[in-house]
Amino acid sequence: MTAELQGKSALITGADRGIGKSIALAFAKAGARIAAHGLIETDEASRLTAELQAAGSANVRCFGGDLRDLDQIDALMAQVFEWGHLDILVNNAGIQHTAPIARVTTSAWNDILAVNLSAAFHTMRHALPRMAQARYGRVINIASVHGLVASVSKAPYVAAKFGLVGLSKVAALEYADIGSAASGGVTVNCICPGWVDTALLAPQIAERRQELGVSTAEAIDAMLAEKQPSHRLSSPAEIARLALWLCAPDAHNITGTAIPVDGGWTAQ
Repeated sequence: MTAELQGKSALITGADRGIGKSIALAFAKAGARIAAHGLIETDEASRLTAELQAAGSANVRCFGGDLRDLDQIDALMAQVFEWGHLDILVNNAGIQHTAPIARVTTSAWNDILAVNLSAAFHTMRHALPRMAQARYGRVINIASVHGLVASVSKAPYVAAKFGLVGLSKVAALEYADIGSAASGGVTVNCICPGWVDTALLAPQIAERRQELGVSTAEAIDAMLAEKQPSHRLSSPAEIARLALWLCAPDAHNITGTAIPVDGGWTAQ
């Protein structure tokens, strides 16, 4: 894998934590140039840059930009292209708010749809034509098990993730015949994690603790028992290894997929 990502450039949104950071580290170890997006202060950006360089990337740059704002997305992509070519786009940034439909605010709906769905559309419309010219490109959209099945109190999140899976399938079809096995082609895929050990789970764990009057570990066990038959959390590093594999030239015919990493959740 290391040789295959040498000379490749990757933009990862939400690269400052969780799954995004693990993907950035995996790509850095494989020798890729890393454009790391995140809403972080200068000191945090410096630490992230140093960490990615230590992992093995010879060229790292951090970028900001509020993904709810189209002008800022356009500016982000312009800055990335000024920095160099873009071979791999990982749309990972996401937000979540849990509430029944009747209590979802308009602002929560708009923000979740903007970050989790619309931002991916806008980054892809910039990146895919350039990837087509190069005859190699990888778009990996971090969707969710909630892009395949629904859960209560997650209407905006589920709507966005279902939309992201559908958007990815359309893009995959539009670019499926670009390139060759030798060049690697242009592919668009979704990874659909179930419960992953990240900070995104913290509010749901806290809510379950309060509801059941139990410890954090017991709250996690209750969540897993309800949805994920393996009764095991995935780690961000496991998601990163799948993303890395999807970037290989050998994966040229894997496109338009939504790959669940969910311990059997969607097999039920």
